[in-house]
Amino acid sequence: MKKSNPWALLPVLVFAVLYLTLGIVFEYVLKIQMGFYNVPIIVVFLIAILVAILQTKGKTLDEKFAIMGRGVGDKNIVTMLFIFLLAGIFVGVVGRSSAESVAYFVLSIVPPKLAVLVLFLVSCFVSTAMGTSVGTITLLTPIAVAVSTASGFALPLCVGTVVGGAMFGDNLSFVSDTTIAACQGQGCAMKDKFRANFAIVLPAAIVTAILILLLSLSTEIAPFEIKPYRLIEIIPYILVLIGGIAGVNVFLTLLIGILSGSVIMLATGAVDVPNLLSGMGKGAAGMFETAMVAVLVSALCELIRENGGFEALLAGIRRVFRGKRAGQLGIGLLVGAMDIATANNTVAIVMANPIASEIAEEYGITKKKTASILDTFSCIFQGFLPYGAQLLVAISAVGTMGYSISAFNIIGNLFYPMMLLLSSLVFIFLIPERKEQ
Repeated sequence: MKKSNPWALLPVLVFAVLYLTLGIVFEYVLKIQMGFYNVPIIVVFLIAILVAILQTKGKTLDEKFAIMGRGVGDKNIVTMLFIFLLAGIFVGVVGRSSAESVAYFVLSIVPPKLAVLVLFLVSCFVSTAMGTSVGTITLLTPIAVAVSTASGFALPLCVGTVVGGAMFGDNLSFVSDTTIAACQGQGCAMKDKFRANFAIVLPAAIVTAILILLLSLSTEIAPFEIKPYRLIEIIPYILVLIGGIAGVNVFLTLLIGILSGSVIMLATGAVDVPNLLSGMGKGAAGMFETAMVAVLVSALCELIRENGGFEALLAGIRRVFRGKRAGQLGIGLLVGAMDIATANNTVAIVMANPIASEIAEEYGITKKKTASILDTFSCIFQGFLPYGAQLLVAISAVGTMGYSISAFNIIGNLFYPMMLLLSSLVFIFLIPERKEQ
């Protein structure tokens, strides 16, 4: 067993301070739009790795690279990279136009009083199908604004409902980068993590739906216009969702989604072959930064482990969090702290993965439970960050429609993340755990 060395955690602190400081300066001092996402996260990680290399004493530079290679070459990391690429290609093939079709289809068959509830349900479905909360918010926020202005529902309620529903799918989707990162980092099957997660999110979603319904019924509203829609494009999303829940191999599931999406998009004339191939390339390229972060984090964590940083962190956790249930909360707060520092829930999970694995082994927490906690708590924290991509994109989308809204207006209407936090704590501390078969 390696000797505990708190100083080995210095690279993580360097990364967090540097990234958070630059993000605050970009966002609030220089007034750069989406300032946190203009910080070159890969460069910041390289600086942290340089600190870790300098800390690693008694070894040649080649030996230090060999240590990092040991982390990067882990089977779970390699698998994660390939799944990231396939998920990116899938989104690049099917596009995102079907989201509006789903929304307007459902809005066309329900009473106007239920419009906000429909926004929530559609956001949950679309984000689960697409695997991206930001993409869902980008597509559905204009619809939320239209519903608000035409019907009389409060704008913060409509936008907050979309953001909350988007976090539902971010947490559950089989093609979400957070799900991929959590499952591959912990070495558990996606269907097992999905089932563990679903038991937690379902009560939160039901209570959220009830709250939205109660608010809706007390609001005087007017009917609104329904735009044309086409539903055939959602078939690939449904196939991926069914395959994931059924436990079909994730590579095969994504390939089925890519193939069916390609056939449908070409057959309907939505794209031609050159544009389809271009979409594939752009989708894969869109995953570059996420994949590179996974590589750099695995290299950094291996150096920290070599220098005794994980042992120091575990010693601290043992002193503060005693027992299996407290250990689960420790994992949740760990990934939450990483998310506050990075404003990116996928990066937070990738950073927390190796430490969470050590905590889980120490306290006897199952892999699927650990993956579920990582994904759930990262989404909870991310949803409330005023400088997170989700709220910034929602504010920007509202602005393009000629209206204005603040992050704190939206936060007060994020019923789903609030209920998800409550449900998570109930499942950790009050619900007896079933024995693993």
